[in-house]
Amino acid sequence: MMEQLKKAFDHMNIPLDQKMESQFISYMDGVLLWNEKINLTAITDREEFVQKHFIDSVLCVPFDEYQKAEKVLDLGTGAGFPGVPLAIVSPEKEFTLADSLNKRLRVIDDLAGQAGILNITTVHGRAEELAKNKAFRQAFDLCVSRAVANMTVLAEYCLPFVRTGGHLLAYKGPDAEKEVKDAAKAIKILGGRLDRIQSVDLNGYAHNIIVIEKIKETPAKYPRKAGTPAKEPIR
Repeated sequence: MMEQLKKAFDHMNIPLDQKMESQFISYMDGVLLWNEKINLTAITDREEFVQKHFIDSVLCVPFDEYQKAEKVLDLGTGAGFPGVPLAIVSPEKEFTLADSLNKRLRVIDDLAGQAGILNITTVHGRAEELAKNKAFRQAFDLCVSRAVANMTVLAEYCLPFVRTGGHLLAYKGPDAEKEVKDAAKAIKILGGRLDRIQSVDLNGYAHNIIVIEKIKETPAKYPRKAGTPAKEPIR
């Protein structure tokens, strides 16, 4: 199982030391244990967990946008993905993991503490409300998000948190191009510009990451009140 992780990390030129290995194992063990009480993940096979939660989460690490970022937001982190694996491999960066379900965040706090992952802060709340808080608005170099919403809605959730000159990395599947096309108006209105859709293929496991550059401030009216972005997407 850890050979699978090492092989993938070698392929991406990501250093993996013993401390990191033990943190990955500790976090996975903890999530699978907690999963018996709280629904954290549908993936309970350990090899699949390593592939779909750990390896998938760090696919953006070689990107320049990631390498240059110091303050990173994982919006809609769920059980801590991609934020926790990224925090393990980048102890020099500062990660904020936000989610609307507080019990998930309490688990992340507990497991990160046990594993000695010290560069994580969790924040409870909906994106629409957190983005109105001056402490978070346009405060991050990078926002990452995985499996949260379609690109139109995701842009309204995420871009208000990103500083001008920063980036949004959205982890997407095979429909990435269509999602970007549908979201073109929203991305522009919210201050973003499509940089590229980067396809990453690792041992036959492919993923698309949409890279959006923040080129101007998001208008103050966005995001709209809770629930509105999903019900009435910008068209």
